[in-house]
Amino acid sequence: MFYMLGANPFEQMMNPIVNLLNMAINPILTLVGAVGTIFCIFLGIKLAKAEEPQDREKAKGALKNAIIGFVLIFVLMLALKLGLPAMTAWMESAG
Repeated sequence: MFYMLGANPFEQMMNPIVNLLNMAINPILTLVGAVGTIFCIFLGIKLAKAEEPQDREKAKGALKNAIIGFVLIFVLMLALKLGLPAMTAWMESAG
């Protein structure tokens, strides 16, 4: 394989992936936030309507797990958004 000395051979492969991530991250964050909010409201209503103690505990556990899951997904997507420029700079300097 012939390439210019000092040029990064993976740059042609990296640029489309980084551009796709940059374009997709904001809509994904919005979608995760919206779906998480709607799902947690649904589980909250289910918790409020539960009459039996075991149904109440089951709904409380489901609501707790959903909140933890959506917060974790949101934080990881936000970390990707904030860390993407540093990862791109690191990849460019590796070549």
